[in-house]
Amino acid sequence: MTALPTHARAVIIGGGIIGCSTAYHLARCGWRDIVLLECAKLTSGSTFHAAGLVGQLRTSANITRLLTHSVDLYERLEAETGLATGWKRNGGLRLACTPDRMIELKRQATTAHSFGLAVELLSPAEAQKLWPAMDIADLVGAVFLPTDGQAGPSDITQALAKGARMAGVKIIEDCAVTAIKVERGRAVGVVTAAGDIACEAVINCGGQWAKEIGRMAGVSVPLQSVQHQYLITEPIPGLPRNLPTLRDPDRLIYFKEEVGGLVMGGYEPNPIAWAVDGIPPGFHFTLLDSNWDHFEPMMEQALARVPALATAGVKQLINGPESFTPDGNFILGEAPEVKNFFVGAGFNAFGITSAGGAGKALAEWVAGGEPPMDLWPVDIRRFGRVHCDDGFVRQRTLEAYGKHYTVAWPHEEYESGRGLRVSALYERLKAQGACFGAKLGWERPNWFAGPGETARDVYSFGRQNWFAAVGREHGATRERVALFDQSSFAKFEMRGRDAEKALSWICAGDMTRPPGTLVYTQMLNRRGGIECDLTVSRFADELYYIVTGTGFATHDFSWIERAIPDGLDARLIDVTDECGVLSLMGPRARDVLAAVTGDDVSNASFPFAACREISIAGGRVRALRVTYVGELGWELHIPAGAMLAVYDALMAAGRAHGIVNAGYRAIESLRLEKAYRAWGGDIGPDYTPLEAGLGWAVKFRKNVPFIGREALEAQRAKPLPRRFAGFTVADPAIMLLGRETIYRDGERVGWLSSGGWGYTVEANIGYGYVRRADGVAEDWLLSGRYELEVASVRVPANVHLQPIYDPKMERIKV
Repeated sequence: MTALPTHARAVIIGGGIIGCSTAYHLARCGWRDIVLLECAKLTSGSTFHAAGLVGQLRTSANITRLLTHSVDLYERLEAETGLATGWKRNGGLRLACTPDRMIELKRQATTAHSFGLAVELLSPAEAQKLWPAMDIADLVGAVFLPTDGQAGPSDITQALAKGARMAGVKIIEDCAVTAIKVERGRAVGVVTAAGDIACEAVINCGGQWAKEIGRMAGVSVPLQSVQHQYLITEPIPGLPRNLPTLRDPDRLIYFKEEVGGLVMGGYEPNPIAWAVDGIPPGFHFTLLDSNWDHFEPMMEQALARVPALATAGVKQLINGPESFTPDGNFILGEAPEVKNFFVGAGFNAFGITSAGGAGKALAEWVAGGEPPMDLWPVDIRRFGRVHCDDGFVRQRTLEAYGKHYTVAWPHEEYESGRGLRVSALYERLKAQGACFGAKLGWERPNWFAGPGETARDVYSFGRQNWFAAVGREHGATRERVALFDQSSFAKFEMRGRDAEKALSWICAGDMTRPPGTLVYTQMLNRRGGIECDLTVSRFADELYYIVTGTGFATHDFSWIERAIPDGLDARLIDVTDECGVLSLMGPRARDVLAAVTGDDVSNASFPFAACREISIAGGRVRALRVTYVGELGWELHIPAGAMLAVYDALMAAGRAHGIVNAGYRAIESLRLEKAYRAWGGDIGPDYTPLEAGLGWAVKFRKNVPFIGREALEAQRAKPLPRRFAGFTVADPAIMLLGRETIYRDGERVGWLSSGGWGYTVEANIGYGYVRRADGVAEDWLLSGRYELEVASVRVPANVHLQPIYDPKMERIKV
């Protein structure tokens, strides 16, 4: 055993492919004194039994970039280290057996075009030429990604480990971490039986053990181990050695060629959780007993697809547990609970695909102090308090596993783990026809069923069953008044004599405005990218009220709290559960509000971007004059105990004005018409306010520093490399969902970040960034002829730099 040092700059826990990749890349970031600790032997957890399929395409451009880096790394790693990796670029084939699946594949092909990945749409006969051993009687079509491939998981891990050692990393096996040292909210070291190591960063790459390791530091890592089986056959006569990997999602199975035989596995709809009470000691290089009864339905599907399996010899049915997450995405980043404690885990059986890029991103996060790019789909801060509950995590993870190969419908909601966080109006709205969706454990009304309608989503790739209902809510908001329950908003208070000073440093907007004012602002990273997009209302000299999106509660609280300069008297407090929110929106909103309060809510007394407390139904309510739907309105932040009384008063007063309940899908269509940006899609850490058309919200005229200012000032001096723009397609048969490719004069220039239907303008609306290396000038952007590729078909589109809808103009040419 290598001698254990007493100090290191970084300690990586876990010697699987993720840990070794992180060590390899962290050394290449210039870090020295890196120690990797493995409780047994390298690859002994789940890496050694991974199937090794490598597919790059994901729904996020940056996650696709990470997986593309994996492929690039695997192609050069053998030459760099002298160790074989088993990497083979044989391409990946994905089949469709139904028309809906073919639509999904065509949309995936468009996503590949958007992100610059080579892809080919194939007929059944063309697919069979690539994979002659399969029966194609039920095929509708296929897609082929020629740069995908397969690898030897243990071989690649050993090569990464050697590359890490060559760069000075110390790898110590048979050395289990038994505790994490945390002081003043920071990870400062690890404890092992062989001694302690003090360090600047602890990196948890513990695979299935990552949850347990996280708990040593007081960090939640929401994982669940699930049994995953695949079959290995003896060599099959006549089977080509150059077969692409094959995924047959309608049959829930996958294949890869291996030494003349086949590896076949799948994702069953009834997965079996493992190690519910903890992983047993000594579970290294260990498999579970084969479960032939559970595997039989997938075997039947495989025999129908590959008849030669009927006579093939079986070497082994491998049952190796792997860690999965509640949303099917892996977990990366610095834990919000503890500084300098990082996590790279939960790879959902595609750890081999992800390892190269995920290890690089995690290493750069550790070295740089913030994510190197927008990693929101895998960011550990996407989780919330509900994910600290093992029961919820297990239910949701098993559902996500079971959906691994099902059609990914637009707007699909999870069904497990529901009803955990509800507003005071939940039962009242349910009785009035609300169809709920869930976000971060909160139940939120998506839409309201009318007479003769069922409050249940019916999924399709066309206009779904709620389309007309949402249209009614949209129309009522534009023409009369609507009430939205948005109690799930994350709500924080910043208190203290230095609150203004702290927020002035953190926010790009002006925080020096007097009490009674509301500011829409971004919070930026050092690159000028948008980390948070929210409103800050000042209710007193030393009290600011911050409101942000439901799904960003953990992320935004962590970002703000960690950005408060040391030594300031400024405290951030989460008050989300203390009050609910009713958003009263529409041209008749003032009439309704005036009828339920004695306070003056006239425009002269209560203008846009104002905030104050008012009285409604005997209670004090924080009223914010702001809108995300493009109409007159107020967010009313109401003590939880007063929600029902205020709701009843508003609905009674609104009856004369045609008030309706409305949900989040109406909000989405309304905000699309007004070109309001959505964080996590339209804007995020990779996009600056200048690129996003939000420069007006930045306090450039004030000579005060704020995070990201230097980057923005530098960008102002040069042409913008990309610019946010709107697009419309009038044909109602087209469906814009996001990730559709943007073409200008026949050249690919970007992709849509969001899309949907605008009921007022009667058109499809999409938003995205037009990119050009030489800069995107306004006249150049507006002068082109635009097309959008939708499900692999190009359709003409009009480009817009102004909102598609304006109440004063009603509509513009679409």
